[in-house]
Amino acid sequence: MIAAEEIRTTYGIIAPHVRRTPVIEVDPADFGFKAAHLALKLESLQHAGSFKARGAFNHLLTRQVPPAGVVAASGGNHGCAVAFASMKRSVPARIFVPSVASPAKMNNIRDYGAELIVAGDRYADALSASEAWVVQSGAMPVHAFDQVETLLGQGTVGLELEQQAQRLDTLLVSVGGGGLIAGIAAWYRGRVRIIGVEPEKAPTLTRALEAGHPVDAEAGGIAADSLAPRRVGELVFPIAQRYIAATVLVTDEAIRQAQQRLWSTLRFVAEPGGAAALAALTSGRYVPQSNERVAVLICGGNTVAVDFDR
Repeated sequence: MIAAEEIRTTYGIIAPHVRRTPVIEVDPADFGFKAAHLALKLESLQHAGSFKARGAFNHLLTRQVPPAGVVAASGGNHGCAVAFASMKRSVPARIFVPSVASPAKMNNIRDYGAELIVAGDRYADALSASEAWVVQSGAMPVHAFDQVETLLGQGTVGLELEQQAQRLDTLLVSVGGGGLIAGIAAWYRGRVRIIGVEPEKAPTLTRALEAGHPVDAEAGGIAADSLAPRRVGELVFPIAQRYIAATVLVTDEAIRQAQQRLWSTLRFVAEPGGAAALAALTSGRYVPQSNERVAVLICGGNTVAVDFDR
């Protein structure tokens, strides 16, 4: 279990290297539901397009990087973040991604100067390939969600949000491997009700909580490149079990509609995984009380969904 004071220390280390992303207040009625207050934390505006930059920089700033550089497995966003942080720190990086990774994310990884390797069809395949490379090369592994440095970095989202949006009742967070939600939960420690949101076709944390331990789950759906690692992390699970109030599942169609609602209402672009938490509200899978103060984390924006030639 990571401590809140460790997250605070981590924030001091990474703050010069990451963006303090904005929180905006919006009318819940614009998104089709009733609540006293709705705030969106726009972590999709973070360097490299997602919250993942926080954990990536924490690794590179607090660990001794060997001459072989770093290696990461990723559905896309973590790879973008590690590639970006490695570029900024002048460190060699090799990123393994599955074939489901979006072209936008693959292009970003290359543009940041990392070596991109497509390995298998799902995150678990890329992870296995990256682990083999660690043994072969001696490169430093940077795990997407199940390392202490990753959890501490992602936990700084919670610290920052609490400074920006006080008196929250509920926070909705998309879940993949669970590093983001676990880091945030470790910061709040029950002071805010935290709800995990997962695609129906990738119910990773939901299945783990039902079983009482991490188990394999489906790994498909529209957000498979960011929210479908097959199982949550071993370090993630005890934090989630203790501090996460509930999980809800959303359909792929609900995620698409949430993306569209963000664009039509705010002219804001989010990738499917980034919009999944909002989909819980817009689809009615999570129904807040009329006096509830709700925040939603928009966690990723790496997409080419908008055609600016039209």
